[in-house]
Amino acid sequence: MDEETLHFYSSNARAYAGREIAKHTRLTRFLALLPPGAKVLELGCGAGAASAEMIARGFDVEPTDGSPEMAAEASRRLGRPVATLLFHDLSKVETFDGVWANACLLHVPRSELGQVLARIWRALKPGGGHFYASFKAGEEDGRDTLNRYYNYPSPDWLRATYSSAGDWSSLSIEAGEVKGFDNEWSPMLFVVARKSP
Repeated sequence: MDEETLHFYSSNARAYAGREIAKHTRLTRFLALLPPGAKVLELGCGAGAASAEMIARGFDVEPTDGSPEMAAEASRRLGRPVATLLFHDLSKVETFDGVWANACLLHVPRSELGQVLARIWRALKPGGGHFYASFKAGEEDGRDTLNRYYNYPSPDWLRATYSSAGDWSSLSIEAGEVKGFDNEWSPMLFVVARKSP
């Protein structure tokens, strides 16, 4: 994880928490792919809005964030401990029915994203484990106006990187736009992948 980006979230945890809402439409679509009560890992949970929604719907959620300050905000919201976890430290094997990684893997350096995706692939249960992630679209990495690092992938680059990380029985990429913390609209790529049996 880029240190300057991590520092941004640590320094702005309270402000970020004040404006975070669950992405209901995409989250609802993702949860519909999972069995009732499925075990879900959330990476980059932020202040816990999506985890709160998943818990309310009866899912067994393990929320995590790379920033201790953000994890503390999520813990306050959820009323239970939230682990601090950097993507590179994910070590679970065939544990989760789903992994939800909304607007967080977009900060992983391009040269390291394949390794992180491989760890996520390994953590999913075979034959049905589903994985959601979103990325700001582009052609090469860089920083935004708040000095946060982004990998800015293209769809083709993402497909190749996912393919190098594991065997997926399906992988879909949808395009859209999202207004970020910097109040700027950004083109986005929303990826849903299913681990092969």
